[in-house]
Amino acid sequence: MTDKDFTESEKKEILKYLVQFLNIEKRFPLLPGVKDIKSVALFIGLPVEELKEIRDEFEENAKQAAVELLKEEDIIDKVQNVPFQEGDTILVLGDSITDDLQSWFEIFRHLLQIALPDKNLQFINAAIAEDTSFNALQRFDRDVISQKPDWVIVALGTFDSMRKNFAANRTIVSLTEFWENLNTIGLAINDITDNPPIWITPPPVMKEIMDETPEFNSIVEEKDLVQYRDVISGKDGYIVDPIGSRMGRPPEAWNYLNDGFHPSLAGHINTVKSLLNALTNKENHSGHDHHGHHHHD
Repeated sequence: MTDKDFTESEKKEILKYLVQFLNIEKRFPLLPGVKDIKSVALFIGLPVEELKEIRDEFEENAKQAAVELLKEEDIIDKVQNVPFQEGDTILVLGDSITDDLQSWFEIFRHLLQIALPDKNLQFINAAIAEDTSFNALQRFDRDVISQKPDWVIVALGTFDSMRKNFAANRTIVSLTEFWENLNTIGLAINDITDNPPIWITPPPVMKEIMDETPEFNSIVEEKDLVQYRDVISGKDGYIVDPIGSRMGRPPEAWNYLNDGFHPSLAGHINTVKSLLNALTNKENHSGHDHHGHHHHD
C-alpha cells in the first residue's frame, strides 16, 4: 500500500490514530531526543503544534469522561472508598489498550485527581502498545522497579493470546508461558510493595470488524481469551472483570473504535467502573477464592 492510495484527510486520520497509541517517549526513554517535543514531532512527521493539539484533544477527552463520571452518585461513593493512601504512586503495566492517550487509566487518573486532590496521588502509565507479558517482564526493572510504585495494576493478555495469520495454529505467548510470566510479575510486585496487585482481564474484541482491518494480520479468538482470563482470575490480589463482561455480552460495537479492537471512550469508561467495583468490593480482594463475586456491570 503506497501513500498515494490515501487522501490527505485519510492520512491525517491515520497519523492521529498512530499518535493515540504510539507514545515514542516511553519506547525509547534513553534517547535524548525524546525529551524534546520538537524532535518527537519531527520523527513522527507532524508539525509540533499539530502533535500537541492531537495529544491535548485526547487528554481533554479523558478529563471530560472523568468529569461526567463524577456526576454519578455511586461513582463518587466508590472513589471515596478506594484503598489508596496519601502520596501513593499508582503504576500500570499494560499494552495498547492502556497505552492510549484517552485510556481507562488516564480517565481514572483524572477521576481521582479531581475527586481526591488532597491525597496527592501520582500516576505512571507504563503501558507500551502491543506488549505481551514477555515484553512487560523484560522491561520490568526499568519501568516498574525503578519507579518504586505503591500500587501496580497489570492489564495484559490481549497480545499474548493473539494468533498471527501466517501461524494461526498457536498463540504468540503460550498459556503456560503466560502463567509463568504473570507468576513472576506477581512475585516481583510483592517485593516492591505490601499492597496487593490489581489484575485487569483483557476485554473481548469485535472479531468481524477486526477481520476487515488488514493491518492487524492477526486474530484474537474469544475461546483463547477465556483461558488467559482464567489465569488472571486465579491470581492473588484484586481481580477486575474476571469473565470479561464489561464491554457487554456479546460485546457492543460502540465500546470499540472502528478497528473493532481498541476500546472507545465508552469502552474505557466501562473499565474504570469495573476497576472501581473491584477496588471497593471487600470480597474481591482475596488470595484464594475468587469465585462467587464475578460482578457484571
